[in-house]
Amino acid sequence: MRTVTVDRVMIEARAASFTRRSIKEAAKLQGLCMALSMTDLTTLEGKDSRERISALCRKARQPAADMPDLPQVAAVCVYPNHVALACELLAGTGIHIASVATAFPSGQSPLELRLEEVRQVVADGADEVDMVINRGAFLAGDYPTVQGEIEAIKQACGDAHLKVILETGELETFDKIRLASDLAIEAGGDFIKTSTGKIQPAATIPVTLVMLEAIRDHFLATGKRVGMKPAGGISKAKTALHYLVMVKETLGDDWLTPDLFRFGASSLVNDIVRQVRWKRTGNYTANYDVSIG
Repeated sequence: MRTVTVDRVMIEARAASFTRRSIKEAAKLQGLCMALSMTDLTTLEGKDSRERISALCRKARQPAADMPDLPQVAAVCVYPNHVALACELLAGTGIHIASVATAFPSGQSPLELRLEEVRQVVADGADEVDMVINRGAFLAGDYPTVQGEIEAIKQACGDAHLKVILETGELETFDKIRLASDLAIEAGGDFIKTSTGKIQPAATIPVTLVMLEAIRDHFLATGKRVGMKPAGGISKAKTALHYLVMVKETLGDDWLTPDLFRFGASSLVNDIVRQVRWKRTGNYTANYDVSIG
């Protein structure tokens, strides 16, 4: 595999430039609705329950009761034992069911157990699987093991799409993030994803730019489109717009679709709803007046 060296100064400078773009008001409203439609509404907590998943699914179908024209989210993302319930609650809506598998968030269990977990969530109805790579093997330089495990998990997914989580906060350098991106793409990942949300730093604009450039270079070399999912720490609508600008300028309009770009988030949906309501009515909703359900 060809190793790509990342120019840290240039990446950080270009990433910062996306936060300074001027966006017209009409385009902001369109962008907010687009970001909403690209969100994987997520709950991955030890306190997750039937009631919490039910509330999440209601939010996914209708992000704001007073604005029924808002788009629904792209997917809900839940732990494996909640997949069947989410499928039941969202049947017929077109909302995808994603589940974290492969011993999320550490990935520290035998491969066969991770594969069985993937098979189980797919059998329960998940059509998207978010896996974590073996960071221990990657950081030790055992790249064939990392790539082989991704390939095996992709096969276990069957028809379900595979999102490969790099956990960039543990990968230490932009060069390693680029290498992990290339490995995940070559191993067959349908999406590459920054983070589990359990490690800081999670998604950042510079890290996402490195991953987008890996996707771009793969597309230019092969014609194959791979999706991108920044996840963890994206809670503000304004930040989501910055990401959309970056995607447009790096990959083009073809990637401005839920089929190829997602936000992994929980509180982002609430802030988008607040910002859209303010732009439409002039009334600004307090944080405590917007909940998960």
